[in-house]
Amino acid sequence: MRPHKNDIRPAARSTSPNMQGKPTLFVKKREELSLSSPHLEALMKGVLDAGASFRFRCKGFSMSPFIKDGDVLTIVPLQGPAPRFGEVVVFTHPSTNKLIIHRVIKKKRGASLTMGDNIPDPDGFIAKAHIFGRVIKVERNGVKLLLGLGPERSLIAFMTRWRLLPLLAPIWRSLRFMIRRRHGA
Repeated sequence: MRPHKNDIRPAARSTSPNMQGKPTLFVKKREELSLSSPHLEALMKGVLDAGASFRFRCKGFSMSPFIKDGDVLTIVPLQGPAPRFGEVVVFTHPSTNKLIIHRVIKKKRGASLTMGDNIPDPDGFIAKAHIFGRVIKVERNGVKLLLGLGPERSLIAFMTRWRLLPLLAPIWRSLRFMIRRRHGA
């Protein structure tokens, strides 16, 4: 089915003299643009290389419970020093060439050991050259999440590295149950 003319709007305009202000990218109104990993990575790198932040809806469960499937992430370019312990970074894995968003759980000679909060094994040491962004904001159902990217990120990284986070899941579920019961939700 082809979109109607009224359903399409320009998403970006080129400032190139060859394009003379013609729209270069179109998206449908009221719908999301879905991209495969290589295309998403290329678009993300292009935006971040221009010094702008990049916002998108993520897929996957490797960072649960702090980042869940469908959360909207805001990523900024990796500028200046290498990422710090506990930060959530965006990188291309050197051996798989896949786009990954995981937490830095250890630093060693300019490289960062990364790992998802919800997976059992680290990704290996990732050189700064492969890391191109940091996650600075997570939104779920239109609400900014406060847990996971603030000062507690170091504790979360420590718990992730030593695989202690899964041990807290039953405690977390009990607390959420008691809070919901107390508030009548």
